Amino acid sequence: MSKVLYVELINEKDSIKKQVKLPLISGITWGDFKLTDSLSEGNYRIRAYTNYMRNFGTEFFFDKTIKIGNSWANKVFTKTDYTFTKENSTDKVVANIHFEDKNGVAYKENEVNYDVQLDYKSVAKGKTKTSLSGDAVINFTSSQLLANKSGRIVATLTLDNKQKVVKTIPITSTSNDVDVQFLPEGGSLIENLPQKIAVKSVNSTGRGEDIKGAIVDETGTEITSFETTYLGMGSFVFNSQPGKNYTVKIKFKDGSSKDYKLPYAQKTGYTLAVNNLDTAKVAVKIMASESLVNGSELKVVAQQYGNVFYVSKAKMDKQVLMASIPKKNLPIGVVQFTLFSATNQPVAERLVFINNTVDLINVNLNTSAVSTARKGKSTFSFEATNQNKPVLSSFSVAVTNATKVTPDEDNETNILSSLLLTSDLTGYIEKPNHYFQNNDLKTMKELDNLLLTQGWSRFLWRNIAAGNGPAITYKHENSIPISGTVKKGGKPVPGGKVMLMATKGSFFILDTVTNADGKFVFDNLTFPDSTKFVVQARTKTERKFVDISLDVVPNQIVTKNKNSGDIEVNVNNSLMKYIKESDNYFNEMTRLGLLERTIKLEEVTITEKKNPAKNSANLNGAGRADYIMTADDLTTCITLSQCLQGRLPGVIFRGNTPYLMRSQDTPMQIILDGMRVEADFLDNIIPSDVESIELLKTIGNTAIYGSQGGGGVLVITTKRGGGSASYNHYAPGVVTLNPKGFSVSREFYAPKYDGEVSNNRADLRTTIYWNPQVVAENDGKGKFEFFNADEPGQYRVVMEGIDAFGHLARKVYTYDVK
Repeated sequence: MSKVLYVELINEKDSIKKQVKLPLISGITWGDFKLTDSLSEGNYRIRAYTNYMRNFGTEFFFDKTIKIGNSWANKVFTKTDYTFTKENSTDKVVANIHFEDKNGVAYKENEVNYDVQLDYKSVAKGKTKTSLSGDAVINFTSSQLLANKSGRIVATLTLDNKQKVVKTIPITSTSNDVDVQFLPEGGSLIENLPQKIAVKSVNSTGRGEDIKGAIVDETGTEITSFETTYLGMGSFVFNSQPGKNYTVKIKFKDGSSKDYKLPYAQKTGYTLAVNNLDTAKVAVKIMASESLVNGSELKVVAQQYGNVFYVSKAKMDKQVLMASIPKKNLPIGVVQFTLFSATNQPVAERLVFINNTVDLINVNLNTSAVSTARKGKSTFSFEATNQNKPVLSSFSVAVTNATKVTPDEDNETNILSSLLLTSDLTGYIEKPNHYFQNNDLKTMKELDNLLLTQGWSRFLWRNIAAGNGPAITYKHENSIPISGTVKKGGKPVPGGKVMLMATKGSFFILDTVTNADGKFVFDNLTFPDSTKFVVQARTKTERKFVDISLDVVPNQIVTKNKNSGDIEVNVNNSLMKYIKESDNYFNEMTRLGLLERTIKLEEVTITEKKNPAKNSANLNGAGRADYIMTADDLTTCITLSQCLQGRLPGVIFRGNTPYLMRSQDTPMQIILDGMRVEADFLDNIIPSDVESIELLKTIGNTAIYGSQGGGGVLVITTKRGGGSASYNHYAPGVVTLNPKGFSVSREFYAPKYDGEVSNNRADLRTTIYWNPQVVAENDGKGKFEFFNADEPGQYRVVMEGIDAFGHLARKVYTYDVK
């Protein structure tokens, strides 16, 4: 099992803003992102994965779109409305952007520069002014040549004080088009066999849109009608007849209509129908065309994550075969039913969701010590059991004031919806928690329609049968390794001595030897982020002129946001109630020194001489030297000593070793990218790799280096590359690197009011309590406590957890603070 988790915060430009690396212990970890008040509002994504998960593609990463609003440090708020028209094959869009301040006062007659970008291409640029009501109108078109009809408007508003404020406004669509798909149960439509056909209707923003429809034959006779019931999904039963052509006439909510063709029906084949609406059993029905009723043996397999839970064999000696499977024999979550022919070829598939609650942890919450008073102490004790037996389990607990932070319960992403449903389906799942809110017949039908319409790609049987699994490029990570290869003259150095030294963030020294291929590895390393290392290598005869190549795992690429339906055009407006409520809390926290605030200065123009050694590790400060040479001075020589001879004032060379003229018995100290190296090391450095050389010779500049600086110091800084490698390969035998270490999680701040001293300070928290590690011990018992805030409302407690066997738990409890 992987023991390292990567979690990323990704902005609307599909760029990683923050990344944390977290250690997994028994599959559990926790962490946080620190968001500054200068972070712009927008639709951000939280993406999480392990290195091993990268072998199977990004579809099954955790990827959640969240809205981040900004009121506290924000001067300009926007609200955008789009209207769409179509002219021939061109979509015409009118964007009306309203600009106002936090108090709702419009920005009147202010200049707006805009750039409209679709599919990463600029399609319109221009300049306009806001009206007296604060509105700016932007017109643009979208042609069919653009594969992606989403993008952004980058609008720059010039304020009265000439300050420019840039706002990025999402474009989720450029038309009102609706896509309708028809998906036969089992996979294929077969003539003369009655089948359920699922319908999925999605508008141009990616959200489901309900429709009505009728199926007519070539004579115009209506065969059947249907309508979708939830988020554009529904189903109907249909029997396709030979020689008939069928048209589906669809009516949309705006009154328009459009004709579609049903999928082509095969002449012969098998169908697989599954009825999952009975709470106790799953009914499976296999139908075959008359020509296939020949006694051949068929097989039905039910599996989850490659684990088989049901296999049934039957001879196709009649046109319809039935089977009943008790749900108690199937696991909770998505189960795949596959029908195999006599030659073991998959001929039909069907997904069902099994709500087997016996696989869940039952949380019995004791609320007798919960306080309903402001600043009162609330204590919760609980007992976690599975099948009436106590379980050792770990819980995360979050408490919010739901009166201020209104939950969108249907659209919540939680431990049940993620691990049991969306992680096993590809594409965008709209309102995933809706299917866990109720267990009634209506919700069961809606969930079944989702599984009838949502694509499946976890397992491809033809690949499994052929033994073609995914190529395993990325290994399980049990720790943070540092590895590489040592070579001399292009050939591996076996038995070479390699030393690893941590120089910043923590301190330790390790050594190892290379194998027959010159490879080495330092494994089982655990260190915090921002730790810097030096790797030094020698041959087994102590020769140091070797090359070190470190193994670098390429970063995971950022794919486009698959959750297009969750993108909110007007983020601040949708969160306005919450972020305005939060302003008072932020101000109070800042006053108490518990929150940092960014001070944005007015724009000024500063003229300064460029620092020629800005990346230097000079202990006096970058550029504070008696003399500086730059890369431009080092272009006409082969060796570095040749470049420097006669050009450094007060310095002479004996061979390739530099000395100050005033202390010719002591060679100069060489500092290479912050690390001391021998004085005769100079010509191992390639001149074209050098960014700057600083000469320190006066007592004021050498004193900070102590006795080692008595003969003078040369501070050499190499050029910083722009590649993905996190190390500097500046000279044979030595490399420095700064790998990504583990992030240190912060403790959630919550005040305590049980002291004797009265506390009259206002407590305006909206998130009352968060604890990612509340443990139920072996007896299944656990406890957590906190103090209510100073404001009334309905407080919402959400517990989510897991035990060592993978059983999941979720508990929601609300109480009123008066």
